[in-house]
Amino acid sequence: MKTKIFLLEDDLTLCETIVDFLEDNDFEVVTAYDGEEASDIIYEQTFDLFLLDVNVPRINGFELLKQKREDGVKTPAIYITSLNSIDSLEDGYKSGCDDYIRKPFILKELLFRIKTIIKRNFFHESNAKIKIDENIEYDTELNLLFVNSKQIQLNTKTSLLLKLFLQNQEEVISHERIYDTLWSYEESASENALRTYIKNLRKIIGKEKIVSIKKIGYRFSSK
Repeated sequence: MKTKIFLLEDDLTLCETIVDFLEDNDFEVVTAYDGEEASDIIYEQTFDLFLLDVNVPRINGFELLKQKREDGVKTPAIYITSLNSIDSLEDGYKSGCDDYIRKPFILKELLFRIKTIIKRNFFHESNAKIKIDENIEYDTELNLLFVNSKQIQLNTKTSLLLKLFLQNQEEVISHERIYDTLWSYEESASENALRTYIKNLRKIIGKEKIVSIKKIGYRFSSK
């Protein structure tokens, strides 16, 4: 399943440029050109991330996100805007955004910000508890794993790996996608380290839960 992004941008040329770039990077993108249309789409569909231009017709990006936050929508959001003042920045964060990128920007910077947010926010329901096995569950609000109601300490990358598996159950996840999720641009991905993280997770949740797909990647089994 691809990461699904909603883009609100009334500059048609910029909108098309962003969509082409994100689709080339394996994201699914749904667009709107004004705030009212955006509001309807967000009501009807579920997304992994919002990219919201601020100065758009009808309902601006600040007001749109503020309304959605009041409605209980917890989807992470990045504002795209030409506004530069500190007051505007403060208004943006007060309305519920997670990040803020100013125009003009480099597309690679946008991609980096998107991936950073996605790594932190894997689940739409902040209070959801995912049952992995009869006595194992993952608390998505606290980002904690529990076995027999006892908290199990995971390091950062092992936790990211588990969340990636839980978000994509029964889907084959390539080694490359795992590397992109666990390691930042400044870090060098390690095949040996990944094997260690897989081994450690299997000890906790069961070897049968993480299936190796030779030369491709891994699949998390919910059965």
